[in-house]
Amino acid sequence: MKHRTFFWFFLPTGLAMLLFIAAPIVSVVIQSVTAQHEPVLITVETCTPFSCTEETTIDQEATRELREARPLGRFVGLDIYLDRGHLAVAEVAEAWRTSDSIGAFFSELGDLPFYRAIGFTLTYTFTVTPLLIILGMAIALAVNTLTQKLKGIVIFFSLLPMIVTPLVGSLIMFWMIDNRGVLGNFLSWLVNDPDLSVKASTPLMWIALIVYGVWHSAPFAFVVFYAGLQTLPEDQIEASQIDGATRWQQVRYIVVPHLMPLVTFVALIQLMDNFRVFEPIVGFNASAHATSLSWIIFNDMGGETRQLSAAAATSVLTILGVAILLSPVLVRTWRDFKGKM
Repeated sequence: MKHRTFFWFFLPTGLAMLLFIAAPIVSVVIQSVTAQHEPVLITVETCTPFSCTEETTIDQEATRELREARPLGRFVGLDIYLDRGHLAVAEVAEAWRTSDSIGAFFSELGDLPFYRAIGFTLTYTFTVTPLLIILGMAIALAVNTLTQKLKGIVIFFSLLPMIVTPLVGSLIMFWMIDNRGVLGNFLSWLVNDPDLSVKASTPLMWIALIVYGVWHSAPFAFVVFYAGLQTLPEDQIEASQIDGATRWQQVRYIVVPHLMPLVTFVALIQLMDNFRVFEPIVGFNASAHATSLSWIIFNDMGGETRQLSAAAATSVLTILGVAILLSPVLVRTWRDFKGKM
């Protein structure tokens, strides 16, 4: 393709990327290093025949003029990133200095909002992603062996979790794990503890969120892997059958290597999606037991006092976290691409 032709072909996509991706990121970065102007205070002295008193008030006019003159706010550099609500550098250093063991150090980190959120986010991401890949591939392999009449019905029911809106799905699961729900009653009967409450237990709530994440995302992996199974080389399968290979050996040495590019693709998509986990926490009303980086952004932007700079700083840290998570997969993909050239 000629350079001129490629330029006009790529121009609409490039403009859209600049408008909807690059510009918002630049805006968020600028917002994260600025803070709202502090109000202008004035001291007014009021005198009576008996005494004089001083009263400090906000000069509304001067404050308004200052904010109109510098609408972005005042430049604070990395102060927001380093405060207690984010990286908490001073608090981490103090915890490291005073802790007598690694366990105590991580326990103190768990009391800081950012590290508590990143702890759940990473646990959720690195647990849900491999489990949904394994489950999706297992479902795809099972469906691929069914007769043509059964495939349509099984595929329909397998796709139901993906069809349901995430917030609605999490609400349904939340009602099911209630003490009066199906899963809540079953767990109480299973452990013979009528007072068992999933909603009151942090470990059980984490497990419930992870189970929901796998249940909701596995259909995506199933669709991708099932489509990949339709392109399997039949000659290799037949040759392995002639050589006496078992079903497990066929899957291990033929099917899985054939689907590895799709595994990489699913891993990339799900790592990004799971690292931004938000809807299950809201649907399960689990913020007392589990928070994520996306939930912190939502919390900072809510309420009467919107902390836009704090939300922007968390957004930038989330973007950096996603980039770090994806870097090993992207490097491996690039090496595989260069090896085939």
